[in-house]
Amino acid sequence: MEKHLHIVSSDIPFPVDYGGVIDVFCTIKNLHNAGVKVHLHCFDDGRGPQPELAQYCTELHYYQKLTGHKCITPKLPYIVASRSCNQLRERLLKDDHPILLQGIHCTYLLNDERFDNRKILVRLMNVEHEYYEQLCKTTTVLQPLKKIYYHHESRLLKSYEKTIADKAVFLALSEQDAAVYRQKLHAKNVVTVPPILPYTAVESETGIGCFCLYHGNLSVEENEEAAIWLLNNIFNKIDVPFIIAGKNPTARLQREVNLHGHACLVSNPPQEQMYDLIRKAQINVLPSFCRKSRSVKLLNALFSGRHCVVNPTMVATSSLETACHVATTAEAFQSIIIQLYHQPFDEHELLLRKEILAPFLNHGQLTKQLTSLIWNNTNSDELHELQKQ
Repeated sequence: MEKHLHIVSSDIPFPVDYGGVIDVFCTIKNLHNAGVKVHLHCFDDGRGPQPELAQYCTELHYYQKLTGHKCITPKLPYIVASRSCNQLRERLLKDDHPILLQGIHCTYLLNDERFDNRKILVRLMNVEHEYYEQLCKTTTVLQPLKKIYYHHESRLLKSYEKTIADKAVFLALSEQDAAVYRQKLHAKNVVTVPPILPYTAVESETGIGCFCLYHGNLSVEENEEAAIWLLNNIFNKIDVPFIIAGKNPTARLQREVNLHGHACLVSNPPQEQMYDLIRKAQINVLPSFCRKSRSVKLLNALFSGRHCVVNPTMVATSSLETACHVATTAEAFQSIIIQLYHQPFDEHELLLRKEILAPFLNHGQLTKQLTSLIWNNTNSDELHELQKQ
């Protein structure tokens, strides 16, 4: 019997050029390879139609993301209201196939009683209200409107996440997120399912590189703040070549880079160039000031790069701290970078990294776990048993 699945994505998951779409794309691809007929529904946030996706999907539909005052409501978070779409809901009601919603962003239909008896799963990218609260705290007072928006969105998200917590099966990226949903939001059906990622092997090269690297989607405010923090607190104190690379850097970041003679900015590198930078760097320097369920930039650095220096927030829920050098202060970052800059990445470190990262290569088991959750009538106890597998 054929298995059909609707997947609703908050953005178009191709090209695979930032962390938010990697798990979505790899999930689609692996389910397709497992024989699942995927019906993909994407909200377009400016990326445009991507024919590449058609080879993995039985159906492919695009919807315009709403913007501006149309998305301002007293109860719905902006990220949810901006992805409300009658056309999508009517299309989903034409059959009884299960639905996988990629992120809280896509959960507007959970407020529609016509879906009350439908098998629906929600992939949690983060505990969103906590994430927006952290964005509020890390946003500078020089940007008061952004700070107000993040605070307001966090409050709406906390209330909203509580109201939908019993309306679907939730797939958390980390056990810490699952615990928040169970204990604080009172969700009954929550299971930890690690992301499905594109890696097939650890490709880190031994030896010595010739620069330090920070990389990420630079249009995301938290990434820009991390890059500027590195410039002003680390690399203004040590004479080491420093490259910042990523998508859509702002004029503000460019100005900051121009003030530092041994730093440079690589804007919008193609995917292969980005991986080449990660591989050639001596140290990937990746602080984070907002806890996230899983950092793809960190995994990219560990699978392809040499030494990796992070702060505790970056590895808080990842079980990857043993693969990194963890610095708790700016002075510690400086000291570790100076120590590692001329230290070869050797075979012993490579073998240790392969051992630590082995669980992330089990794509077949993760796909099997996901299909079991979708097509088996699992209860809450069985969800916990699946989590232990």
